[in-house]
Amino acid sequence: MLAMTPPMGYNTWNTFGTNISADLIKETADAMVDEGLLDAGYKYLVIDDCWSKRQRDPVTDKIVPDENKFPKGMNDVSDYVHAKGLKFGMYSCAGVRTCADYPGSFDHEFLDAETFAEYGCDFLKYDFCFKPEGIDGPLLYRRMGMALKACGREILFSACNWGSDNVGTWIRAAGAHMYRSTGDIVDNFNSAKDIALSQVQNYCYSAPGCFNDMDMLTVGMYGKGNVGSSGCNDTDYKTQFSLWCLFGSPLMIGCDVRKMTPATKALLTNRDLIALNQDPECRGVINVTTHPWSNDLKVFFRHLSNGEYAIGFFNFSDHDAVVPFYTFNAGLVAGCGRALQLKELFTGEEVGPIKDYYNPTVASHDCKIFRAQVVRV
Repeated sequence: MLAMTPPMGYNTWNTFGTNISADLIKETADAMVDEGLLDAGYKYLVIDDCWSKRQRDPVTDKIVPDENKFPKGMNDVSDYVHAKGLKFGMYSCAGVRTCADYPGSFDHEFLDAETFAEYGCDFLKYDFCFKPEGIDGPLLYRRMGMALKACGREILFSACNWGSDNVGTWIRAAGAHMYRSTGDIVDNFNSAKDIALSQVQNYCYSAPGCFNDMDMLTVGMYGKGNVGSSGCNDTDYKTQFSLWCLFGSPLMIGCDVRKMTPATKALLTNRDLIALNQDPECRGVINVTTHPWSNDLKVFFRHLSNGEYAIGFFNFSDHDAVVPFYTFNAGLVAGCGRALQLKELFTGEEVGPIKDYYNPTVASHDCKIFRAQVVRV
């Protein structure tokens, strides 16, 4: 079964947009291996929109690659990606045209699924632009879900309908393995914060086989690339990555991995954070915030496997602040003879036993992420 834990990989869109090529994909594949991203779990290399010619082939009706971008065809690229030990991903759209005005898969789902299989595709991102008015959105995703199952190749189905039609309530039944639940991310702190906080109540729909996707990461972009905006500093990116890992979102890198800074590489390959994201129980977070006078201070608690827990303290404000956590909000009362023993994942700091509350000071835009165990006291 595909996607027993949140999928991890790389997508071209955030940095490169339409400026993609065979050389870029091959260089990215090299970097994913050489920089340790594959070893860290990032196995999908996904080409987003703008890979094809503007029109379908007049004889076969197939979507075909742009020969200027991919002069040796798509199989040349997928073979290279596979030879590196990576999985190869592609893009299409449920509408008549893609979001960047290339051929979409509306009314061509089975032909296109077979074409993607012929190209060696292992992952399909399926967008939602330019569908005909009055056509049921869930039906379009059911069509492609069935077409992918019938194409003769195992392809991970990444649905991208931006959270429309209460997507979490039906997309698993349509055959998807991950699904976008928000609008597009841009490269600034507020965008990542707002997207993450909008999804706290929706992670009950994630489970092995199908995961709520908060969009591609902007970690390491620093204001460069295709999604523009002001960019972030390393503290902002630390908080973004921690949110995506703690919440169990798919981790799809969006920066230029050929040019990662040491800080970016260290963050994206942080095995302790990735272990939270990939925890086999795949449980959602609980909002255990107790700070009624500031909406910018949040605490999230998550059940993990092996009798452990994760606790994230987040300060979204523009000043340092104390972020309080009361254990009773997570289910642990002071008189039960138990307490929490904590270990901070970035510093290794040991804290505890915590019987009733803990109120660390967290720097502006920063976070503290703990792995916890219940101990007798």
